[in-house]
Amino acid sequence: MIDINCDAGESFGRWTLGDEEAIFPYVTSVNIACGFHAGDPWQIQQTIKRALRFGLRIGAHPSYPDLVGFGRRSMHVSAEELAALVLYQVAALKGMVEVLGGKLTHVKPHGALYNDSAQNPEIAEIIAQAVYQISPDLILYGLSESASIIGGENAGLQVWSEVFADRTYEANGTLSSRNWAGSVLADEWAIRQQVQGFLAKSPIKTRTGEMIHLTGDTICLHADSPNAKDMAYWIHDEVTSFQQP
Repeated sequence: MIDINCDAGESFGRWTLGDEEAIFPYVTSVNIACGFHAGDPWQIQQTIKRALRFGLRIGAHPSYPDLVGFGRRSMHVSAEELAALVLYQVAALKGMVEVLGGKLTHVKPHGALYNDSAQNPEIAEIIAQAVYQISPDLILYGLSESASIIGGENAGLQVWSEVFADRTYEANGTLSSRNWAGSVLADEWAIRQQVQGFLAKSPIKTRTGEMIHLTGDTICLHADSPNAKDMAYWIHDEVTSFQQP
């Protein structure tokens, strides 16, 4: 069973980001912002309740403390501070989920923290160890074929390799920078074709034309994309069709 995940709970105060009611029917898990790049206590609570209503797996989505930059800017912090940042965010969300009658199932770092973890083994190890300290039963989501996966495995966690339906890749398997034109996919055929490649374990085309293999346990879509509802349906449709006998 292929998991479809999306980032959620990223509204803040009176500012709304994404239509979760329209997207949640098509996904199987959500990664909820913990307040450091987006989200606030009330928004987090409402997102947890919504996820429980739809029967979704609930994960924590910790980030660098960067509300202004939406967590998409790298920050140089000590190993001890980074561990504390992850512990604080994941433990807080875990507590809220449990109070509301649910269970935290996984952790997926957000934005720059996710990218840094994928490329820096030390950061990957710190995150994984912090997650393990909270609960060895939590699953760590990480970029396919990256340091994040190795760090999680070394820490004794179950890891799920993540692939992206709506992002292009570089030849080394990293995500293309959002600064590159066309790095965020919006075309239906392009998204369906990329998902088909993941499902069939076929090579996918990178931004610069190379073909690479990526394995995936979970497929991510971004709920803040303008056509997120349509994208969620396209991905769900491809996954459902693939899994039918």
